[in-house]
Amino acid sequence: MTEALVTGTHRFVIKVLEAKCNIVMSGRNLIKIERKMVSLVVATTCDPASINPATALLAKPGWHPGPSFQNIKSFVNEQVRVLQHNNSIIAENDLDKRWEEATGESVEELIFLSKHTAVSNRPALTVHPIGVPHLREGEVPPQGGRPGWAAPPLPRMGPWLRLLNNIAASHNLLPEFEITLEGTHHGPVTNKPTMFVEIGSTEEYWKRQDAAQVIALLIWEGLGLGGGTAVGNWSRVGDKNKVLLGIGGGHYAPRHMDIVMKGDVWVGHLLSGYSLPMEDPSQSKPNTNSKGIGGTWKEAIKVALEATRSAFPGGEILAHLDHKSFKGWQKNAIIGYLSEQNIKVGKPDDFIRN
Repeated sequence: MTEALVTGTHRFVIKVLEAKCNIVMSGRNLIKIERKMVSLVVATTCDPASINPATALLAKPGWHPGPSFQNIKSFVNEQVRVLQHNNSIIAENDLDKRWEEATGESVEELIFLSKHTAVSNRPALTVHPIGVPHLREGEVPPQGGRPGWAAPPLPRMGPWLRLLNNIAASHNLLPEFEITLEGTHHGPVTNKPTMFVEIGSTEEYWKRQDAAQVIALLIWEGLGLGGGTAVGNWSRVGDKNKVLLGIGGGHYAPRHMDIVMKGDVWVGHLLSGYSLPMEDPSQSKPNTNSKGIGGTWKEAIKVALEATRSAFPGGEILAHLDHKSFKGWQKNAIIGYLSEQNIKVGKPDDFIRN
């Protein structure tokens, strides 16, 4: 805490400091205060796979009403804030900034609860990071977000995927429900570490109360509510903390997920093949270097890499390629570009901490 003497001629400056710099006026002194760090769990009433887990979570002890703002209700329990709104889950941009401006608290992370859809209609519980880093400026994201943007991936994602698998198994949801990672996709726009937790894949399963209870327990245990120890807090532990940056494969990233489920692995962004648009310059030149290949694939990798680095300070980012999903010229170009960014390509065993 620091103090500085001020005069009455600086009231406007003081208001700015109070709003932007965590500084308040006490008598004739400026006092710097520490903002409370909070976790936001976001749900919408228009989606049963979102509001049902939130309702199950709020049924647990310790909750009380929090401040309302911009037609959004909130509920408070220790360092966790559940936000409840009535719009599409991907429509409310900048909730982290808006909460900070409304309350003076500092948002550490965001967890969105949502339904999941799939052509297969298979029941599933999924987690994934968000962003549309492959879209060009001027393109309209089909499911929210901002072209060329990706939120920092929430470090809890890998540990929570393994926790989710354990909780689902203990509640007899396996093997009926598949536990899976999804590739980075959609909005809403956020700036703090973010992940989605979803129930899929049809209305029958979105409304399943047993699935809602499992997701509620994941949030409760994962955030350390009720006196527990939170799961997946990132900390710097020398070079033992390796972070997987997934590149290639289908939307459900099975080869990346195999690594995450087998070991104590941290997960960054996961760029599926559709998030890596690559234009083959010539079918006759399979070894064309990365500079000759058009498309937004390099921009997507760069944005995903920067967002992952920001979420895992001090971590060693290792790329994991789904080699079978690429043609030779694509793989060569991607590996070459990663090398330019000083990112190594790891084998499965490289991600397992000793």
